[in-house]
Amino acid sequence: MIFYFSGTGNTKWVAQQLAAATGEQLLYIPDELKRGSMDYTLQDDERLGFCFPTHGWQPPRIVRDFIRKATFHHSGYVYAVTTCGDNMGHAMRILNKELAAKGLHAESTFAVLMPESNVCFSFLHLDTPEREHQKKEQAKGTVAHICQVVKERQKGVNELIKGAIPFTYTYVIGGYYNKHLITDEKFWVDQEACIQCGLCSKLCPVDDIEGLPPRWKHDGSCTNCLACYHHCPQHAIHWGKMKRGQYYFNRREDRK
Repeated sequence: MIFYFSGTGNTKWVAQQLAAATGEQLLYIPDELKRGSMDYTLQDDERLGFCFPTHGWQPPRIVRDFIRKATFHHSGYVYAVTTCGDNMGHAMRILNKELAAKGLHAESTFAVLMPESNVCFSFLHLDTPEREHQKKEQAKGTVAHICQVVKERQKGVNELIKGAIPFTYTYVIGGYYNKHLITDEKFWVDQEACIQCGLCSKLCPVDDIEGLPPRWKHDGSCTNCLACYHHCPQHAIHWGKMKRGQYYFNRREDRK
């Protein structure tokens, strides 16, 4: 089984490659949470994989909540893959702490550099089209390699992009981000630009958006995946006061 979460499609693409390479079932974490029954029994020869984007140098809250609520009957090979725009700090350390509470440990861990999508920090910017293309081309080789390692069930392979100061990224800057910026309070809609297509509501993994024009529920469920922001066809959704561009996987290819 492969459990994944993705907001802009980077991690979904990686998870799909792993599913195709291993022939194993691909499960979307928000759907599993909504389904309610999260008791999973894996076959003896079945791998258990977790794929997620790095949010503020940590695993997304929705991924951590899922692991805490789920039960895994499994004694085989476990691995984890995260995507990041620059580096992922100690995100895998936090993930393995969550898994340890379930009697599990990711025996091999990987990071895949993908186009940046975070528009919530003033010092982070989306990649140029050239850099975006470069990252995607590089990722093809990286993911092919990961698929081979996972297929062979290799243990002790930890190919991560922690950055120069991973503790500071994850526990100081990331700690602030995940405590104060994982919120729907800063989203707002340019009602003149909004065409009331409802796409943002449809794509929200936690059903935090309702009505037309869209309104956020402010009920604490937002995981700040930015799917609503990046997929809006009119760029009518904004976050805070900063005006940034949009990105989702294959966006520019879709527009050709």
